[in-house]
Amino acid sequence: MLVMSANFDQEILEKIASFGCSVVHIPAEDDLPPFSFSVGITKTVAAPELIVIGLRQELAHVLINDYYEHLRGGETFRAGERYAGFLEGFDVVMARVAESFYEEYLGYNLGFYEGANFEVLQLIYPNTQGFWPWEAEADAWFRARQPLLQEEGR
Repeated sequence: MLVMSANFDQEILEKIASFGCSVVHIPAEDDLPPFSFSVGITKTVAAPELIVIGLRQELAHVLINDYYEHLRGGETFRAGERYAGFLEGFDVVMARVAESFYEEYLGYNLGFYEGANFEVLQLIYPNTQGFWPWEAEADAWFRARQPLLQEEGR
């Protein structure tokens, strides 16, 4: 589980109070790619939190904020569905994150929500050739860069 400092906790709480959510970025470490996730979306708009794995911090931040703005505008997102408008020229897929991944990837949310009583979607994107990480044509590097956090894949 991620351990956060008191200053970090306070900064996240202030962002949630001011903006409705906060985005946490975790840098790459060993064989784990970088990832970013939201905190506060479930509390603010009663929708799933979002995680993005393997993208640069700046792009992941924009994607999560775009997701939140879509939710604030009344849109809903369903697991297993494709959506346009997040990445220019490419659809993305929203997939429900299995609770078995919460501790490894979403430790802060476990503390914020005082348990696993929240849902999370993973924004999954194709590679630049348009192949999804579950397709045989996607290379091993891309699949490792964007692990799927569902019990049985997509």
